[in-house]
Amino acid sequence: MRNAGTTTTLRPSEPTLTAEPHARDEAVDEDVPVPSGTPGGADAPVDLDRAIEAMLMVADEPISLVSLATATSRPVGDVRAAVARLVSDYNGETGGPVRGFELREVGGGWRVYSRAAYDDLVADFVLTRTPTKLSQAALETLAVIAYRQPVTRSQVAQIRAVGVDSVVRTLAARGLITENGHDPVTGATRYVTTDQLLVQLGINSLDELPKISPLLDDGQDGLHE
Repeated sequence: MRNAGTTTTLRPSEPTLTAEPHARDEAVDEDVPVPSGTPGGADAPVDLDRAIEAMLMVADEPISLVSLATATSRPVGDVRAAVARLVSDYNGETGGPVRGFELREVGGGWRVYSRAAYDDLVADFVLTRTPTKLSQAALETLAVIAYRQPVTRSQVAQIRAVGVDSVVRTLAARGLITENGHDPVTGATRYVTTDQLLVQLGINSLDELPKISPLLDDGQDGLHE
């Protein structure tokens, strides 16, 4: 689950979508298992619904049906049906309670979000926790996002030449960055800085940030197109 990068996510502005097939899924035979290329695939006994649920709970980006089918070595049609069952389960349509989170189709895939009814509560929980000092890695990642926003995690990782998944979650949990739509080509989530960052820095706008090129030899090439 995601919330500003931690265990749940503050509900984004996109409308809830239904489980209609995406173009990337339509070319796949829904009755043919997608090979995973990893051990423990189709021959391993597994509860498909729970397996998909487990993957979605730790996903930082929407996961497509094809990706889920590949990971479980099951046909896309089976995966689609499993996702539909999870949606119904979370919405309380199977006799159980309505969950505090929901499964939504966004950006070409599926992802777990906190329900709108709990957005304020979740935001207060995330933003009022006593923060610890940001690590050097977090500060560097925050700088890249501030100068290149809107930017995806993979773009930040390319600039820093290291993985930034956990750092992005930390920055989102602190309320310093937030999701801002999806990349039109890859569908990856894009991030921007928040007003909270301006407050922390004591500035009124990002225009007051220092120019990066005098500070870094490769700043002009690395942070500006």
